[in-house]
Amino acid sequence: MDDYRQLNRLSWDELAAVHAASPGYEFDRFVADPQHLSRVVRFDRPRLGDVAGLRGVHLQCHVGVDTLSLARLGARMTGLDFSTAALTEARHLAAATGTDLPFVESDAYDAVDALGREQFDLVFTGIGALCWLPSVARWADVVSQLLRPGGRLFLREAHPVLWALDDARGDGALVLEHPYVETEHPLVWDNPTTYLQTEATLEHSRTHEWNHGLGEIVTSLLDAGLRLTMLVEHDSMPWEALPGLMEQLDGGEWRLRDRPDRLPHSYTLQAVKH
Repeated sequence: MDDYRQLNRLSWDELAAVHAASPGYEFDRFVADPQHLSRVVRFDRPRLGDVAGLRGVHLQCHVGVDTLSLARLGARMTGLDFSTAALTEARHLAAATGTDLPFVESDAYDAVDALGREQFDLVFTGIGALCWLPSVARWADVVSQLLRPGGRLFLREAHPVLWALDDARGDGALVLEHPYVETEHPLVWDNPTTYLQTEATLEHSRTHEWNHGLGEIVTSLLDAGLRLTMLVEHDSMPWEALPGLMEQLDGGEWRLRDRPDRLPHSYTLQAVKH
């Protein structure tokens, strides 16, 4: 097993229970309200279109709130993640909401072996997933193999410009400090906190991550046999990525407080397999 997978899995295994218990993932609301959807899925509903009856897979599904949300919109979803602990929480949520929702433990790169080739009408990837993968071209190839001809990828991600910023300055300046494009070696972080409001301190705080430029992502999908049908850049994102510099909007999104039009915060992409 590659070291980055083992290192990152330890972190996500520890985060699973923290996130499941946090207000940010809204487990209680999912149980109380059968119509409730995650903030990520709610944000993109106008772009997502009708998914009823589609067979879908959510890659890197974590604790399954987006997976469950897509199932509530009528898709026949499967969640896939490499964290045993995250899938345990996802299964608990599905059971608590009375939802028949299968979850498969696998690394994203091994998804075809785990799930089969050309089995899906929809591949969904939620925000904050691609940075854990060292090769976006390899990921795009997996997506293409999972999709049936005519099937589509739907992706919402943090913008690579955002990932490249120095988020520790605290003076309001937006400074490109980290790589915008994919690099051979990872960015190594050691952060004992999480991106949600919680007092938990993490023991497994060291992670390896990679940025991927927007051009690299699009080109990798084109090379893998997909056709780009949508690319929308947004001036908001689902969490406070730049602490102290952002304000929360109605609906739960966060945006740069000072001149937010300076920064592409996130993007939504859709691509269809030929």
